[in-house]
Amino acid sequence: MPSSLIRKSKSGSLKTAQLFKLKLKAVRAGVWFSALPRIDRVLVDLSIRVAQSVRSVALTESLLSVARKLEMLLEGKVSRAIREVGFSLASRLSMIAQSWGHRAACSWGSDHGFARYLAVMKLNG
Repeated sequence: MPSSLIRKSKSGSLKTAQLFKLKLKAVRAGVWFSALPRIDRVLVDLSIRVAQSVRSVALTESLLSVARKLEMLLEGKVSRAIREVGFSLASRLSMIAQSWGHRAACSWGSDHGFARYLAVMKLNG
């Protein structure tokens, strides 16, 4: 998953300024209206308008769920391929190489560069 743009503060509250920035990115990318259900848009919009920070645990969890959806939609094609394809291919190749006796292959499964290479090769192939 992408690095989260939305973070809870130490007190457990959620700043609506972070939601506003995420909404702005989603609108600019064209996913706010096309991919997000109306109820999620309304939830974010009302939270931004009414409060500066959200302290309710239930509302915070709902907003974090919407933020995760938006971050997945805003994720780039290569980043998505690395997450979905690259690391699984890297771990499979690592296991095969280890079964052949190559001891250094144990780190291949978590190597971001190798996963990126495999993902790009998959995209181009």
